[in-house]
Amino acid sequence: MDVIEIIKQRRSIRKFKQDPIDDEILKELVDCAKLAPCASNKQPLEFIVVKDKEICDKVFENLGWASYISPKGTPKEGEKPTAYIFILVNKHRATKWIGHDIGAAFENILLAAWSKGIGGCPIVTINRENVRKILNVPDGYEIDTVIPLGYKGHESFAEDNDETVKYYIDENSNFHVPKRPLEKVIHFDKF
Repeated sequence: MDVIEIIKQRRSIRKFKQDPIDDEILKELVDCAKLAPCASNKQPLEFIVVKDKEICDKVFENLGWASYISPKGTPKEGEKPTAYIFILVNKHRATKWIGHDIGAAFENILLAAWSKGIGGCPIVTINRENVRKILNVPDGYEIDTVIPLGYKGHESFAEDNDETVKYYIDENSNFHVPKRPLEKVIHFDKF
């Protein structure tokens, strides 16, 4: 699949089939994340891959899901992620541009996953204190973002709409995500 096609097709997925993701695919996703550009090449990001069912269940209970459509956006039993990738920040290596580093890394994960037929979405609503204990994250590391992953259990569509930012679920359990039309956000030469 062409990279532009992947970018234009990829949407957040929040309900998953229960097929496990192969370890080699998960390693490849992290490899793609670590290859993302980062400020001053400090390489401050590290990753925890979670795929053990018991740990996945504990992690799930400590995440916030799709606030605009809560509780319908929260996966039910049989729809939960089969893996997670946590993005950690090594505080001793971070620069003031860490947000850019994180965004580039999670986008690489999401695009690489999509190319393998795997969906996900970045989540930052995390009970970090509980997750730190569950995953045994040492001091000196900040839990920033988690990406729940799995083979997609629904469709998600981007739709031109400048009237709202709120996404919704239709009668077939598919997600619809408003995106501002290109002509509203592009400016050539001057604003």
